[in-house]
Amino acid sequence: MNIVYTDNNATTKVSPEVLEEMMPYFSELYGNPSSMHSFGGNVGGKIQEARERVARLINANPSEIVFTSCGTESDNAAIMAALELNPAKKHIITSAVEHPAIKNLCSYLERKGYHITFVSVDREGHLDTELIYEIIEKKADDIAVISLMWANNETGVIFPVEEVARKAAEKGILFHTDAVQAVGKIPIDVKAADIAMLSLSGHKIHAPKGIGALYVRQGIKFPPFLKGGHQEKGRRAGTENTASIIGLGKASELAKAHLNEMDTRIRGLRDYLEAELLAKIPASSVNGDKKNRLPNTLSIGFDAVEGESILLLMDQSGICASSGSACTSGSLDPSHVLMAMKVPFESAHGTIRFSLSTYNTKEEMSYIIEAMPPIIKRLRDISPFWKK
Repeated sequence: MNIVYTDNNATTKVSPEVLEEMMPYFSELYGNPSSMHSFGGNVGGKIQEARERVARLINANPSEIVFTSCGTESDNAAIMAALELNPAKKHIITSAVEHPAIKNLCSYLERKGYHITFVSVDREGHLDTELIYEIIEKKADDIAVISLMWANNETGVIFPVEEVARKAAEKGILFHTDAVQAVGKIPIDVKAADIAMLSLSGHKIHAPKGIGALYVRQGIKFPPFLKGGHQEKGRRAGTENTASIIGLGKASELAKAHLNEMDTRIRGLRDYLEAELLAKIPASSVNGDKKNRLPNTLSIGFDAVEGESILLLMDQSGICASSGSACTSGSLDPSHVLMAMKVPFESAHGTIRFSLSTYNTKEEMSYIIEAMPPIIKRLRDISPFWKK
C-alpha cells in the first residue's frame, strides 16, 4: 500500500539533495569544526556556508544565525535571553494559540512570578492586536518580551507579526517570533521588520530532525541558553551537529527556490482538496481564516465524529494526517488552538489537519477526496451525535 503523506506541519521527509550533502560528514569528513587543524577547519567552512544559506532564506546576515537543536530550544533560548537582558521587567505577552514550546514555557514562568498575557483570538483565528497595542501603550516599561508565532501550526492562520514588531520596537520592547511553520512556506524578510529574534526548525523544511536555528538581530546582547564552550561565537555551547547543520543549509536553499511553487501549485492542491471535501461531505467546515493562511495547510472539521477514529480509518487507507499538533497528540480533548478559537465542540472534536509539501501531487489529493466520504459516513452511521 502506498502512503499518502499529508502531515508535513508535524515533520517532513529529508529531501534527497539534503541527504546527499550530509552523508560525507558522517564518514570521511568527520573532523571537529572547532579544531585548529585543516581537517576540522574545512568542516568549519561548510558550517559557515550553511549559515549563509539559512540567512538568505530569511534575508538576515550570516552572523545573526545561531544554530540550535530544534525550534523548541530556539524558542526557549529567545525568551530566557530576553528575561536575562531585562531582569526588572516581569511582563510577557504571547498568544493563546502558541505552540507548546512557548505556551508551556510561559505557563512555567507564570508560576515563577512572571505576569503573562495570553492574547485571545477570534473564531477565524485572528489575533486581538488592539489589546496588545493597549498594553504596549500603558505598560511598556514592564514588558520584557512579546512572542508571537508567525503562522499557526494547526490552522495555518498568519499573524501580523511585522506590524506588532514595529509597535513593540517603537517602545523599545524586544519582539520574538516562532516562525517554525512559516519559514519556507511564505517569504520572510527580517531586515524589513523590527524582529529581534526568530526561531526556525529544520525538520519542517526537509532537513533532519534535531537541528534548528535562532536569528538574533545584530546589536542585541545574547546571553547563551546553553553555557559551556565557545561555539556559535559564545551564543550556544556544545559541539556542532555538523551533518545536520549542513543539511539545514541545503534545505534552506531548496526552500527559498520552492517559495513560488508553494504559493502556486501547492496552494492549488490545498484548495482543490478543500473544495472537494466540503462539497462531498455534509456538515464539514474549515477552521480559521481561509485567505490569510499558509498555502499548504487545511484544518477541516467533520461534525459528530471523533478525530482519532477518523485518523485510524485514514491510516488503514494509507493516508497520514493529524488531528492537531503532533506535540499534543494523545489527548482526547480538542486542541487548545481550536478551543481558543471557540470552534464548536462537535466540529473541533472531529477536526483533521492536512498539511502539504512540494512532494505532494494532485493524484494524491484525488485519492484522499475519494477515500474520505465513506470514512466519515461509516463513523457517522454509528455516532449517537449524528442526526441523519
